[in-house]
Amino acid sequence: MLRPPFARPRRARDEAEKPFWISFSDLMTALMVLFLVAMAVALMGVTQGLRKIEDTRKHREETIQSCIADIDQIAQKPEFKGVKVRGQTIDFGPLAEFRKNGNDLSPERMAFLRSFVPQVLEVARHPNCQKWLKRFVVEGFASQEGSYLYNLNLSLARSQRVLCVLLDASAHNAPSQSDRQLIRQLFLVGGSSFNAAILDNPEKSRRVELRLEFKELRQDCRAGDTACQSDTPPPIPWDEDVKCPLAGQ
Repeated sequence: MLRPPFARPRRARDEAEKPFWISFSDLMTALMVLFLVAMAVALMGVTQGLRKIEDTRKHREETIQSCIADIDQIAQKPEFKGVKVRGQTIDFGPLAEFRKNGNDLSPERMAFLRSFVPQVLEVARHPNCQKWLKRFVVEGFASQEGSYLYNLNLSLARSQRVLCVLLDASAHNAPSQSDRQLIRQLFLVGGSSFNAAILDNPEKSRRVELRLEFKELRQDCRAGDTACQSDTPPPIPWDEDVKCPLAGQ
């Protein structure tokens, strides 16, 4: 059977189509290589980000432990016998206990607070500690004698009394103005009523403790992201406030 003169043999057509398929396969190979390179770069970025977060987490934990260890060294001084550091809490022990139904402190205990707290503030001013320290919470406590709400108010009055003592500029051993300014910026007060009372020792339940709170590590932060920067507390106008309530009120 004769082929039409214009018909091309199948083999010839196959040979003509080969350059197209070769070019197409080269293109797909190049795209795959680009895809793999992009995936490798992205994976490296994620790995570096995770490593940076882990390094920051480790640095935060080491810094916190170092800050607490420095405070513990202060607590070991002979003049501060009775002060104990438990975790992130400073237990003043008998040096900051209150009388029954009272929120006043003896002159000796006021002198202790005005001597001890400024030394703690020196630790807080260290650049490493300052980076992660969020606040100090003065926590007041009460015994189980009396109602819950009465002791809630009493425990809060006791923690407030500590700040009144520290911020009293008229005292002969008052902390410096820079210390008092820092106290106003970092210190908060709280009252726990008798929720943390020492059941077998009411006297030791009438106390205050100082708790350190540190900033958490935000894992959604990226380098250079201003939203991830530590919140700077707003400036507090300075005044010599003498309106602190009298003890017992």
